[in-house]
Amino acid sequence: MSVVIVGCGIVGASAAYFLAKEGVKVEILDAIEPAAQATGSADGAVSVASKRPGPVMNAALAGISLYRELSQQGLLAGAFKSRSTFVLASSQIECDVLDAHAAALRGVGLRVDTLSRADLRGRFAPLSSDLSLGLEVFDEGHAIGYQVVHRLLTASAAKVRRNCRVESFLRDEKGTVVGVTTNQGPIRSDAVVVASGNGSADLLGIPDVLIPRKGQLLVTERAPALNAAMPGAIMSGRYLMSKGMQVGAAKADDRGYGTVVDPLATGQFLIGGTRESSAEKHTNDVEAVAEVLRRAVAMVPGLASVRLLRAFAGIRTAVVDSKPLIGRVPGTDNVYVATGFEGDGICLGPVTGQAISQLILDRHVDLDLTPFSPARFTQVGVPA
Repeated sequence: MSVVIVGCGIVGASAAYFLAKEGVKVEILDAIEPAAQATGSADGAVSVASKRPGPVMNAALAGISLYRELSQQGLLAGAFKSRSTFVLASSQIECDVLDAHAAALRGVGLRVDTLSRADLRGRFAPLSSDLSLGLEVFDEGHAIGYQVVHRLLTASAAKVRRNCRVESFLRDEKGTVVGVTTNQGPIRSDAVVVASGNGSADLLGIPDVLIPRKGQLLVTERAPALNAAMPGAIMSGRYLMSKGMQVGAAKADDRGYGTVVDPLATGQFLIGGTRESSAEKHTNDVEAVAEVLRRAVAMVPGLASVRLLRAFAGIRTAVVDSKPLIGRVPGTDNVYVATGFEGDGICLGPVTGQAISQLILDRHVDLDLTPFSPARFTQVGVPA
């Protein structure tokens, strides 16, 4: 059996790994190169703490479990770091969001401790005294997207075609999809997986289902003493609100802010970020960078004396109903889609790749894909 995968981010690379393990011949096509898009500019959170209650949260639980399994097997040893995530509040509305979110997390079996203002002072000396409530969500993790992709591709030995732009599906005389046409010529296969983020919209003809969403992130210089005083990544309650988790939440506006301060193993800090309705990824703007820094310093005042080294942006792919598309494309027997993870791609990438491989091989699918079925949108299909 042969499978062509369109897109070499973490989802495509994961599908390639699990298919190759079962003896499937896999070829991955990417318009640029591996991890060149959202995977390469992600914050690396392998987290349930930031997920909405419901199917995405359930999928994230399965995703973290698979990261641990792959780490214990050696594939992701050293690439996946287990840790807690701390969610913090400084206003009453944020406290209300945290209370509701803690109940949801405990409801799915997660260990969550509530931290008072005094608890926070004891655990996090660098934190602002304005922070009044916190949650410690245990057994979370972190993984750098391009490192995971490198491990998966190396283990799969899949052929990767760079600068290969897929233009359409290839059909036989009966109309069955038998591969894809590309700027490098036709490529035949028994099945096709579309995992190309926003590029999936043109290929499947669904520009009104997928939404490009920009995020701007910052990286500081090394600050070893401050870094060592932070026992884990911190996230503002505002981050949850930017994902619409508060009661009566309105639809995301054009630019939302949700502060995350992540002490990296290098001694640096990764600081995020924005959530914007934009497909422009080549620039950062002063207004956004200044606001992200202001909010980070408000939570960790010591960051004010740490120099900013660089700012970068990436484009995530969102779905209009905030759930990814994972499954067989309606009207076909051998075309599959896995896209629309927005900021959850690093967490959900491997578990999605495993599910897609199980679907293609007609095996039992461990992850419940019903909520993510592409068939929920009548527009999804393979254009004639």
